[in-house]
Amino acid sequence: MNPARLLRYGAAAAGVGVLSFGAWSALAWARYGHVDPRRHPPDELLDRFLANPEVDEYHQIKVGAPTAITLAAAKETDLQGGPIAGAIFWLRAIPALLRGEPFRPEGSRGIVAETLGLGWGVLAEVPDRELVIGAYTQPWHEQVTFQPLPPEEFAGFNQPGYVKIAWTLGVEPLGPNQSLLVTRTRAVATDPESRKRFRRYWAPMSAGIILIRYAGLPRMRNEAERRAAPEVPRGDRGRAVHHHPRSRSASCRASITSLEDLFPILGV
Repeated sequence: MNPARLLRYGAAAAGVGVLSFGAWSALAWARYGHVDPRRHPPDELLDRFLANPEVDEYHQIKVGAPTAITLAAAKETDLQGGPIAGAIFWLRAIPALLRGEPFRPEGSRGIVAETLGLGWGVLAEVPDRELVIGAYTQPWHEQVTFQPLPPEEFAGFNQPGYVKIAWTLGVEPLGPNQSLLVTRTRAVATDPESRKRFRRYWAPMSAGIILIRYAGLPRMRNEAERRAAPEVPRGDRGRAVHHHPRSRSASCRASITSLEDLFPILGV
């Protein structure tokens, strides 16, 4: 191919990328704080910790595996092992790399182990159904740190200068050999100044954060179906991906089980 033509194509692709990123950032800025509770299915377990979010992201995928296998596989999947998410996390780590700090010194770990290692804490868990993890942080800083809170203190925490974030991994049965894998992320600032800072952060950074979700869910699905392969007939496995459903099974509702020893993820 002619080098000049190749250069033009590259410049055009870069221009489209910049325009798309700008449009996404503008949309995320405009949508920030405008959460319609009817847009996503209810989650009573998550509501106990963060009921009135300023950000509420919901993603799901159909999995050809039982719920217990699906949730276990999701918790143990290394999102950074994928090319898209891995590249995003690596870019995020550039400042630390420039300071001479190693990238992922603990090596490959599942998403839950990785998150807990960063300082997040488990707020609640319904065995084989749902896990809620949360922290408070200042994601607009170059060196982001996450601080856990006891489950009974999370909802009422309002110390100025922070953002509270809670995210979930959950599954719902669709049949004996099929399930729905759901991940949800909510965030709320603790004061007006933090809200301004987080909104400036969220508008451009949310594109990468949400891209990680889209790239991560198929990896979780593939791992769950690999584990279930010996016991699930091939014809019973699901492949459809869905987004923003209108209803959710009430079977996921259960009482809280607090764990003292137990995701984004680019600050969210």
